[in-house]
Amino acid sequence: MNKTPLSSILLVLFASLIGSFGAVFLKLGAAHMKRGFRHIVNWQMSFGIFLFLGSSVPFVMGVRHGELSVLYPMVALAYVWALFWSKLFFDEPITKAKLGALAMILAGIICIGVGGRQ
Repeated sequence: MNKTPLSSILLVLFASLIGSFGAVFLKLGAAHMKRGFRHIVNWQMSFGIFLFLGSSVPFVMGVRHGELSVLYPMVALAYVWALFWSKLFFDEPITKAKLGALAMILAGIICIGVGGRQ
């Protein structure tokens, strides 16, 4: 396998987006646990688990025709998405350190992605 097709890259990127929304719903669901552990089963928690599991479908479809060494690091984009979702949904601060880490993640993904498209 010499080249990772763009369709595989897009599927894996889509999977990371779905997975990052899963984290948002897990956090929303975890807030219910303040009332006790028996509240672990709630619709937000269930939907978060569903999204995490559902993100596996496009991921598997993507890695089927691409190079795992190129595609798997792209899952790290879920951290990038989560940074934005945490600001949007939970008003968490975006600090300089977080932006620096985000830049390093993106630089690494770009370097690996470019290496896989040659």
